[in-house]
Amino acid sequence: MENRASCILVALLPLLLLLSGCEEPKPQGFGALLGQDEQGFTKVTANRNIEFPRDHQAHKDFRYEWWYVTANLENSAGDTFGVQWTQFRIALAPEEPQNIEKQEANWNSTQIYMAHSAITTPTLHLAQEKWSRAHPKIAGVTERPFRVYLDDWQWNSESDGMFPATLSVAADTFSYELSLSSESAFQLQGDNGYSVKSADGRVASHYYSQPFIDVTGSIQVEGQTHQVTGQAWIDREWSSRFLLGSQQGWDWFALRLDTDTSLVVFQLRDNQTGEANYAYGRLMYRDREGIIISADELSLKVKTYTDLNGHPHPTTWQLDIPTHELFLTIDAINPNAKMPLTVPYWEGPVHIKGSHKGLGYMELTGY
Repeated sequence: MENRASCILVALLPLLLLLSGCEEPKPQGFGALLGQDEQGFTKVTANRNIEFPRDHQAHKDFRYEWWYVTANLENSAGDTFGVQWTQFRIALAPEEPQNIEKQEANWNSTQIYMAHSAITTPTLHLAQEKWSRAHPKIAGVTERPFRVYLDDWQWNSESDGMFPATLSVAADTFSYELSLSSESAFQLQGDNGYSVKSADGRVASHYYSQPFIDVTGSIQVEGQTHQVTGQAWIDREWSSRFLLGSQQGWDWFALRLDTDTSLVVFQLRDNQTGEANYAYGRLMYRDREGIIISADELSLKVKTYTDLNGHPHPTTWQLDIPTHELFLTIDAINPNAKMPLTVPYWEGPVHIKGSHKGLGYMELTGY
């Protein structure tokens, strides 16, 4: 993993470099971003209850947060498209709650928003990012109706709930407008939304998901417009620290095993050995309670690496959970789906075969 930057501003924020006069930074890893000191920020606790629609909103007293959408879509000809949209919120310093709105209106906020978007096909991977300091007219989150926005990249709901909603992005080389709907209950990860990220329990987040989202809409890419349908997944997560100093990154899988069953699995890796030092899984059902998969129940092994600019990335995996008769080969639809952004990582759609057949998404950080 790359060395941690001495200043998160220098490491991460090209937007603010324009104000500071510093040189453009080299890309930094997720460890440098998410392992920063949490002093002065609110800490994640096991006794906090997640409530809706309250917790769709931004939690500005925590350091980090994201609204993270991935979708597996198809047009009428059977062509497949992976879509990602993520809005991150990063607090550079703690703020007094009573000052936040005034600071944002005056362009004086320490809250920064970063948005990533990508479209992936078997032969194409396009990605773009945007940054902005929080401001009511440019970047933020609103309550009624629920809205997450950075310029013209926007999640727009029809109410204070998440759904129904429209997700629209206009990037330089692609665009999409997707209608999103879901009637399923949100899935609270970990212990009622308290998601541990290390074996000793020192790092955790508040984390919930909605893996059962129906999608219709249109995608514009390479000069063509495609009417698409499919399924999407949103992860909502916030914390003031996501990684220990000894953790390099993670491997994360969002898998649809059938119409009514999804599986999330992630592992975090040691920065010395590269081996997993914490793992978690959860089977999720459209119409009933999910089941947590403990680390000793699952086996996750790399089958194939893809070299990307001299860095091997694991793009085919074998995931076995014998206690639930799951034996899955997970294969990247496009092994070259590296996000060449300020914080580089791999993100793209996957095929599932073996005991179950399906589609999903994979994220790899720290390689």
